[in-house]
Amino acid sequence: MNKEKTQGNVVEITGKLKEKWSKLSSDDIALYSAKREQFLGKLKEHYGLAKEDAEKQVKSIEDVCSQSAIKVA
Repeated sequence: MNKEKTQGNVVEITGKLKEKWSKLSSDDIALYSAKREQFLGKLKEHYGLAKEDAEKQVKSIEDVCSQSAIKVA
């Protein structure tokens, strides 16, 4: 996947993360790309999610966004 598609996918994923977890700040969402473990910690802090549950939910969003990127390509 080229750089533009990868960046577009991250933008789509972060948009979906904002939709799903509206209590997260923009700084919290920015952690998704840079510091995933800290991002998962924010999900625990704000929503009480166990790390495993948070990872599964984030993975689900990533999978949906990846599938839509494949269909467009």
